[in-house]
Amino acid sequence: LPMAFRDVNARRHIGLQQLSSLALAGRTLLGPMKSCKFIVDESTNQSTLICSAVRLIESLDLTSAAGQLLNETIQAQNKEFKTGMSTLLFLTGAWSNAALECLQQNVPVSAIVSVMSEGLNSCCERVQCLQVSIHDVNKELCSRSVRPNTFTSKTCQIGRDSLLNPQSFLYFQKDIFAPEKVIPINSCSHKEDDCNFNKCLVSPLAGFGSVTSLVKPVGDKSTSVISGSGVIASSCNKQKLTYSRYFSALGESHFSSQQGNFQGYLSGQSADPCECYGLGHLAMTLSHGNQTSMKLLQSILAYQQERAECSGSSQINIAEIVTCCLLGLPESYSCVSPGFVTLVSPEQATVIKYFEDKALRILLMDGDLTERYRHLGFNRPCNVKTILEHPSLQEGRAGDLWLSSTLDILISFGVNLVLVKGNVCENLMERCIANSILVIGSVTGDVLCAFGEVTSAQPVTYLTQLNASRVGSGAQVELWKARDGHAMDLGELVPVRIKVQGIPLLTAVLTTTVASKMQLIEDQFWTLVYRLHHALNDEKVFLGGGAVELLCLSHIQMLAEQPLQPANKDAVKEFHSPWLAASVTEYKSVVLQALASGWKQYLSVVMCNTAKAASELEACTLVDHHLKKAADCGSPSAYILKEFRRGDLLRGGSGPFTDHGEGLKVYDNVTAKTEAWRRALDLVLLVLQTDAEIITGPKRNQLLNSDVSSEFMFL
Repeated sequence: LPMAFRDVNARRHIGLQQLSSLALAGRTLLGPMKSCKFIVDESTNQSTLICSAVRLIESLDLTSAAGQLLNETIQAQNKEFKTGMSTLLFLTGAWSNAALECLQQNVPVSAIVSVMSEGLNSCCERVQCLQVSIHDVNKELCSRSVRPNTFTSKTCQIGRDSLLNPQSFLYFQKDIFAPEKVIPINSCSHKEDDCNFNKCLVSPLAGFGSVTSLVKPVGDKSTSVISGSGVIASSCNKQKLTYSRYFSALGESHFSSQQGNFQGYLSGQSADPCECYGLGHLAMTLSHGNQTSMKLLQSILAYQQERAECSGSSQINIAEIVTCCLLGLPESYSCVSPGFVTLVSPEQATVIKYFEDKALRILLMDGDLTERYRHLGFNRPCNVKTILEHPSLQEGRAGDLWLSSTLDILISFGVNLVLVKGNVCENLMERCIANSILVIGSVTGDVLCAFGEVTSAQPVTYLTQLNASRVGSGAQVELWKARDGHAMDLGELVPVRIKVQGIPLLTAVLTTTVASKMQLIEDQFWTLVYRLHHALNDEKVFLGGGAVELLCLSHIQMLAEQPLQPANKDAVKEFHSPWLAASVTEYKSVVLQALASGWKQYLSVVMCNTAKAASELEACTLVDHHLKKAADCGSPSAYILKEFRRGDLLRGGSGPFTDHGEGLKVYDNVTAKTEAWRRALDLVLLVLQTDAEIITGPKRNQLLNSDVSSEFMFL
């Protein structure tokens, strides 16, 4: 895409201008209420719907060095965390502009690099007081106080979904060997006398206890997390949630998620029921308004907790989760299904009908099922092969010989089902279908491991390694059925389900009728899964809703307003030059104010995207209002905690949740967020220091003195 770069200095720092322009395209992707974008391929005129920084960057033609560095940085964040990419993209642009503003004020590059790095490190230390341990969050979610304007006492709905929309029910398939019928979890009687605490889920987090007991002094920079003491126990009995600040607007959708009757999970058999309930509620606070993905994940958590019998294991096993995207069904058909759901061709579906109610012998292939496949590290006898224009009959016969021998091996061991990690030879696939053998390719390693554990099958790389002990048994295959009990035939592809007694594998079946939306739905689901995963690994979360960024902004502005002090001996020693140390001290306030502008832009754009402010000007005014009140309070962290508890943090009068009273609190990942900050600033400072122009030719002086340089190179 052609980019209109700012005319800051046409001969210098082209990379920073490119970063700023690229980041500008992702402003609407920031915050919980993202605005999707259509990306159109000019060569094919096909379009896709994107709602994440990763898909945006992948769709752009990044020919510049700065664009490539930005792509690599975002891909690294996505590979490690699966979240925080939009924050990274936006702050990259905001801090690129900040660096350019510093350059316009003739601030030395060394001073910009030093002060910005020091400022971000100071922010990361300062916001540690806004971390909450997962254990305390679970306790808060289990024992929050109930506000009269939030609950009614008419009905007790059983099930995690009642916290969001009492009219919708969560569904899950029964035991996979039971008759194919879907039953609702929410089977609680509507009579109030039948409801008790063990059958009623507690409400979401209402707030913390005494704020003064939770906040450290301003000067205390020690690492700590917020304690959950002083919280009033919840009176959950006979009450249901009717309003939720973040989810009630979305509650009208008729969502269903096929679930089983997990009485062990719902009855709270664990010694600490908060550990059982907490994961589902924690997923809710990390969902940032994505109801569909949240309900699917809650169904998965319920199933995994039921398998563990609420033993207190507060972890989510991502290796046991897979997704299957079904295009052509309404989104209300999205569900969680035990076993492995995948798509096969109509020809393969005919074989499945033959396998109905039969226990199959299963083979696992850890590689490609092709004639020429060799494992990594295999030393070929000859690195050069002559390819004839007209293949000889001998080569065709050799291929037929391999097909025949492969098929003979499968038949001799009685194999009915083959799961292949890589590709499958099309000719072999056709022959296997003719002999009632189902072969499925492109199966992930986690799926192979799951089937290997419950069927005793051992993966093989080549069929020549196959023996009777490596073939598993007990697998069953059937056509996947929707919640109404009907098998689905989507034309070109048919969804099927492979199941084995006791397999822990779960498939999140994602459905939509809009082709361009399929990738978006899958990305949103995995983002939430990994948010919960990282929260459990960190064992702590940040207060969400802009609390952390507001404290960063307040802290940086406080540092910028400190009076200038002469460079000390340590600073001179660090920079190996009294002049460099003096320049850092002189320009410290200017650079910190520029760094703070990035946080302020971040908060303003989030507020505009979530309709909490009608314009960026109004958003900036509201942010300034909070900054002033935080400064007057004497302890910005205490003020932010107080506003977070009240639900009034960065909340304007034009937001969509204004009339719903206090709602569900939101949280963010700690490591993923801080790493996104660091990666964004590291990228900006890298480009800042490597932006250079090499002028060549006999007219060097003329080019240097011109307004626009036509020849430059980005190092």
